[in-house]
Amino acid sequence: MITDVSAQNFPLEEVPYMSATAVEALIRPKSRWTRFAVVAGPGIVVMLADTDAGSIITAAQSGAESGYRLLLLQAVMIPILFVVQELTIRLGIFTGQGHGHAIRQHFGPIWAWISVSTLLLACLGALITELSGIAGVGALIGIPNWLSMTIVIIGLTSMAYSGSYLSVERIALAVGLFECVFLYVAWQAKPDITAALTEALKMPLTNSRYLYLIAANIGAVIMPWMVFYQQSAVAEKGLVAADLPAARWDTAIGSVVTQLIMAAVLVAVAATIGRVDPGHSLDTVQKIVQAITPLLGERTGTLLFALGMIGAALVATIVVTLTAARTLGEIMGYKHSLAQRPQEARWFYGVYTVTLVLGGLLVTSGVDLVKLSVGVQVMNALLLPIVLGFLYTLARRALPEPYRLKGAYAVVVGIMMAMTAGLGLYAGIIGTLT
Repeated sequence: MITDVSAQNFPLEEVPYMSATAVEALIRPKSRWTRFAVVAGPGIVVMLADTDAGSIITAAQSGAESGYRLLLLQAVMIPILFVVQELTIRLGIFTGQGHGHAIRQHFGPIWAWISVSTLLLACLGALITELSGIAGVGALIGIPNWLSMTIVIIGLTSMAYSGSYLSVERIALAVGLFECVFLYVAWQAKPDITAALTEALKMPLTNSRYLYLIAANIGAVIMPWMVFYQQSAVAEKGLVAADLPAARWDTAIGSVVTQLIMAAVLVAVAATIGRVDPGHSLDTVQKIVQAITPLLGERTGTLLFALGMIGAALVATIVVTLTAARTLGEIMGYKHSLAQRPQEARWFYGVYTVTLVLGGLLVTSGVDLVKLSVGVQVMNALLLPIVLGFLYTLARRALPEPYRLKGAYAVVVGIMMAMTAGLGLYAGIIGTLT
């Protein structure tokens, strides 16, 4: 279905660029494990960002309202997520371009702006959600919103201005791994496995609220900015054909981990609030924490939730702000790489900084985090036909012949994308209108 590649069998004349980083990639060690250690990063980072503050809150809301009835969806989304993001790897490697740049080249500036408009809308919604999540955690320990936002903005701005792509990637990986505490939280919640498996197969598809949560969960897994970020990150990191197998493993591992975390949050809340007060709706971060503290203790529960939420929100904030700044640079023509100093790429760093500051200001104005988070994920689901449509067409058109999406696999991918986007669109519209 997908052929293996190596530096030896890929004709370098078909690669439209050859940066110094890419040249270094060609002489990377041949050992699988060594190469994986060098290549890994973009896939796991974008997947940890995928399980962002909004996704965690959406999973918690799903567990509180529907118990385990949305658990099966978390497993079904793993292969879909991998298939979608694997195409961004191919496009990043074999075009050497970010997603916005590729759309502009193959469809023209008008379509590029249409696509980027959907991206910026998703980025703005996601950024407010991430920063609101951080503010909510700060409120748990008595830190006012304005102080939380000030610390985050200064910290993330300093990181971008003083680091290269690799240093930012390592920071994102480090903070994102804190999300794994939710696996421990779910284990400590001691869910009834038999009841969970039985309930997971009960899907009330005629219930409009359930459909709304389906749309929210689909939008929480496949987000527009993920497609843009991973393609740009792969291109900026200089990955080449020989890196493709390792990059796929990077993405596959990330796909499993992110959905395990989503499932863990859903299970933890379903086993607590969902069990003692089924159908209960959450409206604050504090109520989510209260769902897990009876089993873990107030201090331990609060600490674990805070670590997981901050890790999720910070890695997603890094990814979202970089994606917005990079993609605007791709279609407007300004320099847009972390490899360039702030003096060389003023617009890139300026957009990055302004985006963070605006997000922080909006959060300090006060917002209903839970409703916003679920609403943003539903919006992501409604945008999927545009995002997946461009991705599928580029994979059919922009890749060199040996790596182009074609044949039976193209049919399978097309059906999978159409069904996912169609379900998200249908569930989002029905759930919103009823």
